[in-house]
Amino acid sequence: MKTALVTGGSRGIGRSICIKLAAMGYYVLVNYKSNLQEAEATLSLIKENGGDGELLQFDVAQRDDIKQVLGGWITGHADDIIEVLINNAGIKDDSLMAWMKDEQWDNVIKTSLEGFFFVTRLVLDGMMMNRYGRIINVVSLSGLKGLPGQANYSAAKAGVIGATKSLAQEVGRSGITVNAVAPGFIKTDMTEDLDEKELKRMIPVNRFGSADEVAYAVGFLASKDAAYITGQVLSVNGGLYS
Repeated sequence: MKTALVTGGSRGIGRSICIKLAAMGYYVLVNYKSNLQEAEATLSLIKENGGDGELLQFDVAQRDDIKQVLGGWITGHADDIIEVLINNAGIKDDSLMAWMKDEQWDNVIKTSLEGFFFVTRLVLDGMMMNRYGRIINVVSLSGLKGLPGQANYSAAKAGVIGATKSLAQEVGRSGITVNAVAPGFIKTDMTEDLDEKELKRMIPVNRFGSADEVAYAVGFLASKDAAYITGQVLSVNGGLYS
């Protein structure tokens, strides 16, 4: 069974990626933290489009949760290698650094950066034994450019970008590619409070992107056609910052 795992797959970009990977023939593990209703909606969309998958509830910020739930799934499905891993889960908790609370820093770093590490390390063994794998990390314009009020988020995503480049060099000989996709302003729950009319003036294509447009980029990097692309960061931002 060709299997793909998408962390934070219940909504937004994660949902679109789940649907795209299912259309590519993958059995999709839809990870979610707490919103069962949205996760079930994602799984229903997958099945409506002829795909299949299941829900996998764990918090990527909790290493013990990852080991118990994801580790348990891997142990119980010895013949079902996770070929594609999409590290998409992330949270924002913006504040100027002078007023940023400890928990704002900790929660954002744990979810994006530590979540990437503990999930990826667990999945890598199977990929290396199989001598094939695709790891795509969803980062951000903020991790490339830095944005005011997002020292925590920018640091977390920049850290994942650095880890992407490092890991790509470690596992390339095993047939595993490791890349990142860096969305700009995408229409999701995370951007619904932004002033699109004002911000789109900064974007050369003069609009926000869609979650599906990010998913198309992820789908290409997850395909066998992208076998000679690794250690790269693909910006999906309408030309805002390249």
